[in-house]
Amino acid sequence: MKLSPLALCLASLPLAAQAEDARLDEISITATREARLSAQVPQAIAVVGKAELAEKKMFNVKEALQGIPGVLVDSKNGGFDARLIIRGAGLKAPYGIREIMVLRDGVPLTDPDSFSRLDFVDTQDIERIEIAKGPGNLFAAGSSGGAIQIFSKSVFDDSANNLKLGVGTEGTLNTHLRYGKTGESQALALTATHREQDNDWRAWNRFDTTQTSLKHGLMLDGGSLETELSYAEADMQLPGSMDKALYDQFVASGEQASTSEAWKHSGRYSKVWFFNSKYEVERGDFTFKPRFYYNTWYHYHPVTGIINESEDWVSNLGGDLEGQWKHAGGTLVGGLTARQERTPDSRKYQYSLVKTTTSAGACVDSTVATGRITATCSDARGRLAEIDDATSLLTGIYLQESWRPSARWIVDLGLRYDQIKFTDDNQQFWKYDYATGKYVAGAGVTHTEKTYRLPAPKLALNYKLSDTLNLFGMVAEAGQIPSQSEFSSNPALEAPVSRNHEIGLKGRGKHWHFDASVYVNDVQKEIVTVNNGGVNSYVNAGETQRKGLELAGGVTLAAGFEVGGHYGYADYRYKRFSEPVGVLNLDRAGNALPFIPKHQYGVFLGWQSGNGWKARLASNSWGEYWLDNANSERYAGWDWVTNFSLSYARKGHSLTLNADNLFDQHYAAEVKKDTSGKVTYTAAAPRSLMLTYRYDFQ
Repeated sequence: MKLSPLALCLASLPLAAQAEDARLDEISITATREARLSAQVPQAIAVVGKAELAEKKMFNVKEALQGIPGVLVDSKNGGFDARLIIRGAGLKAPYGIREIMVLRDGVPLTDPDSFSRLDFVDTQDIERIEIAKGPGNLFAAGSSGGAIQIFSKSVFDDSANNLKLGVGTEGTLNTHLRYGKTGESQALALTATHREQDNDWRAWNRFDTTQTSLKHGLMLDGGSLETELSYAEADMQLPGSMDKALYDQFVASGEQASTSEAWKHSGRYSKVWFFNSKYEVERGDFTFKPRFYYNTWYHYHPVTGIINESEDWVSNLGGDLEGQWKHAGGTLVGGLTARQERTPDSRKYQYSLVKTTTSAGACVDSTVATGRITATCSDARGRLAEIDDATSLLTGIYLQESWRPSARWIVDLGLRYDQIKFTDDNQQFWKYDYATGKYVAGAGVTHTEKTYRLPAPKLALNYKLSDTLNLFGMVAEAGQIPSQSEFSSNPALEAPVSRNHEIGLKGRGKHWHFDASVYVNDVQKEIVTVNNGGVNSYVNAGETQRKGLELAGGVTLAAGFEVGGHYGYADYRYKRFSEPVGVLNLDRAGNALPFIPKHQYGVFLGWQSGNGWKARLASNSWGEYWLDNANSERYAGWDWVTNFSLSYARKGHSLTLNADNLFDQHYAAEVKKDTSGKVTYTAAAPRSLMLTYRYDFQ
């Protein structure tokens, strides 16, 4: 959760004293719900701070998260969409974020069925981002991949007031205003942002979003009350993938004229209201932090075979009651959480006009179409295919003792226990049949109820070897909530269990820093996708073991230079997995998981002068990976894709030039192969340039 000014000051003073002779370290609270220097957190974490974010154009969280070992992130159109994988968690999701808890200022952005939406996150209003990898933190309800927490700029921070205007290639436009005023006991801040990008290098690839936010802060006796109300409208076209012929054309020209997929008009068009309020009060050694939040959203979401629309707005209501007690031996943190999501009258529609194998290239009404659908003609909805009414209720309790037996030791002993109950009433009139490629009669009326109970224990140790070195070790376990589409396909589906063993070393010197960790993560009851006749279903048919090594660090040199880099090694393999291919069940035990590069690495060079100039050059690489579970074919990955920024600041004015993919490499962000042998390619964005003027109000 975001710290109030009072709590932040109290937390920062002792931490700053400990780091007096060391390199300035970021404060993290996501892993433990207790403010600590990141070096003292006994878990692999990364903090992307204010200074680093200021060097990026921040159209997408990808820009902030790339370059972190163990984190694989990309975006299909450079807007608010992102596909995110942390140490293999999230791999099953063809798009979006699953198996990873995403929060904004302590409020879950992840739905109870583990899907996260970023369409109402104003990336221009981000103060810092914390990434806690793997199971073992108190924020991650039913998420085995860890937690990512986005902290927005505090209502009490008048130094965050700014005006920003940016223009760039591919029809890029960014306008942002943040203005607030802090009085003796109250603060008010207004934020407004509009971002858009035509992305003409690829067909059906535009996005635009407009977001506004009003924050209010009230300082009380020994505490504070912070409240926010925001509204967002976000429209995003999602381009399809390519076959080999189209991909070769893209590599040669840097442009993608079309998609080889039939579904040429996928997208997500949403409207979101978001409200949250947090009270924080200190009474002696006890701090109480209740939080209440509510968001409601509508979307129009054309995807493969079907168009989703929430006729009545989806509502998400929740609260979190947290308490902290600082005692002689350490800190005890505990709390309760509850969240209900209600999806009334959610509807699915056929595409209205399509082309088929029998339509001679003409667009025909899908209700009378014959033959396999080969292309959509628009994203207009057609005949009603399905009505769905779903409710989910998540309740949880968490408790962690951070015991400090001496000045050198911190022992975290924690437990989180969550229960989630799903209820779903569905009436399916029509469905898209993958095998025949057309609409067929649906399953009729169904009722599903499912309850999952997910304990998540943790034992973690941090030992201060010296003023600059901290050694840590941890054993943690977490369950993963299956998505609604997964357990609807198989009501007998059980929740996977991820158990992580990890040791690491963190260093923070006056002119250097590094993080190193080694882990073994075993996943029991792994949910795997079974493709039978083109229809995806899900079973608990596998077990995986994920072994990895992660290194990241940097050194400050003379004349304002800093150099650093990162390296991630991943050996993720199936221990038990039998994959149906046609009428056969083929043993994949011992095979590597697809899409996970064994080697991930990068370097950066930063520079700043004493008179307002700054520059940063960062280059990242993904090594080769397998395309399928059979390990029948590899993709070479991509090498040294480079981003560059140059800025100059003077008396509150600044000008920044960002060049992403500086050398204009044309490569695939993702390549995959299905059990029939079909290979598809998703293009990565070619070079883009953006020039941004910013004025910081004094």
